[in-house]
Amino acid sequence: MATPKYKTSKSKAASRKAANMKLKAPTLTVCSMCGNKILPHRVCPKCGYYRGEQVIDTSDK
Repeated sequence: MATPKYKTSKSKAASRKAANMKLKAPTLTVCSMCGNKILPHRVCPKCGYYRGEQVIDTSDK
């Protein structure tokens, strides 16, 4: 089994680890009823629809 010839520096190891810990922007989909951008598989907070059916009532009282 191969072994490293020299010790890996702290900064070299940290930069290699940090390259895999980047945050990703959330994937957004467009609501089919109102066109609002929402997270996938969620009820639209603007119109209250999910997959073409009204799930929650968002009318002002």
